[in-house]
Amino acid sequence: MTEQSSLARRRFLQLVSGIGVSALAGCSLFDGPDSTDPTATPRPAPSGPADATATLRAASRTVQLSQKESTENWLYNGAFPGPEIRVAEGNVFEATVTNELPEGTTIHWHGIPVANAMDGVPNVTQQPVDPGRSFTYTFRAEPPGTYFFHSHVGLQLDRGLLAPLIIEESDPHVEYDREYTVVVDDFLDRAPQPLSSGGSGGGPMGGGGPGGRGGMMGGRRPPYAGLLINGHLPADPQRFDVQEGERIRFRFINASSATLFRVQLGGHPMTITHADGRPVEPVTANSFSFGSGERYDAIVEATNPGTWEMRATAVDGNEPPAKAIIAYDGSTSATPTAPSKSGSQLSYDDLVAVSPLDGIDGNPDRTFDLTLSAGGQSGEWLIDGQAYPDADSLHIREGEHVRVSMTNRSPVIHPMHLHGHFFQVKNAVKDTVVVPGHMGQVTFDFVADNPGSWLFHCHNLYHLEAGMARVVQYVK
Repeated sequence: MTEQSSLARRRFLQLVSGIGVSALAGCSLFDGPDSTDPTATPRPAPSGPADATATLRAASRTVQLSQKESTENWLYNGAFPGPEIRVAEGNVFEATVTNELPEGTTIHWHGIPVANAMDGVPNVTQQPVDPGRSFTYTFRAEPPGTYFFHSHVGLQLDRGLLAPLIIEESDPHVEYDREYTVVVDDFLDRAPQPLSSGGSGGGPMGGGGPGGRGGMMGGRRPPYAGLLINGHLPADPQRFDVQEGERIRFRFINASSATLFRVQLGGHPMTITHADGRPVEPVTANSFSFGSGERYDAIVEATNPGTWEMRATAVDGNEPPAKAIIAYDGSTSATPTAPSKSGSQLSYDDLVAVSPLDGIDGNPDRTFDLTLSAGGQSGEWLIDGQAYPDADSLHIREGEHVRVSMTNRSPVIHPMHLHGHFFQVKNAVKDTVVVPGHMGQVTFDFVADNPGSWLFHCHNLYHLEAGMARVVQYVK
């Protein structure tokens, strides 16, 4: 057993102490706490027949991205990225994953406030699905929006276990004629390995978030073999066909493990309509930056015929930008026109939720002031000086208005993600937010309305693996 798995097992034993055997038998740690357990009882997953189903196989497959680039990746149903799943709003969805990998795995439904037992966090909400075994996740598909799903075990996300999940609105608040899902990712051409937070090295450093600059120094970000849009390297770009006069909805997903991307389109501004799946008042920008785990929907008016380049540039890396082509029907241009380097860039200040969260007016019932930092030569990434899994849980009670304030004492950005809840940051409703480096500060508020034990962590996979996480635990 590795040191990391040993620590995870220790955390698992800490969480299950006082929990009945029946809970363990169902693979959910909090299905049936006994009368002495301080953990609040989570709401159950939906029961009865499902309205929509999916079958997923996690297995090793060879990925051929170009004539020169191929590698053995771990994939869902042999696809990279995995197969897009679409479910109608309000439907009960059931997904069965069969593990054909040499180690345990799970699926996390990123951004969706599922019942706790369905959240897919190993040793917190379930035990990993052993090789050769299956597990069925069930949840109601709500609220509508752009999400994705991925493994939450170790560094498996950076091996390719990721795919889009779209919950389709019964009544969209924006009009569009055509839509495309755009999965932006970083491509690792070998098995991922943990990185150290200590020492020094080259590369940019700085703050981050929409409109900011972020970076990692030395071993804080792997040297990626390339950057991808929908599994395509820039030498073989994805093509998005459009017709003049159409309104195109692009659903952008940053499914990367460690990259802050800046997205631009040649010849077209973008009207941002959703942030992390939740509707915002439409705001126009020429570019936006988003961290790992964030999503933006944008409407593009097809009013400038030609062939244009979509570009996703690593703000914190030096790889060539990921590219795609927007091609109008009838266009004869063979070379796409690149985006302009000028123009407005989206910031969090520009985002105003169509439906702000209820219950967060006035003073909070509970406040957490957290410090994000590197552990230096220890190789750890810390929250308040502690590295998960040997870290204190953050206790809250159902119905509370909770405020979380973060100060980043490291030189690099941290995209922080809260499971099981949406939160309000400034005037936007999100589930992932970038905390800038060099003493950057971010505060968000949420309502404790989904009992259970939920992971709160940096969505840079390597920071998470090195300890930048806590469990937010409901208590009675």
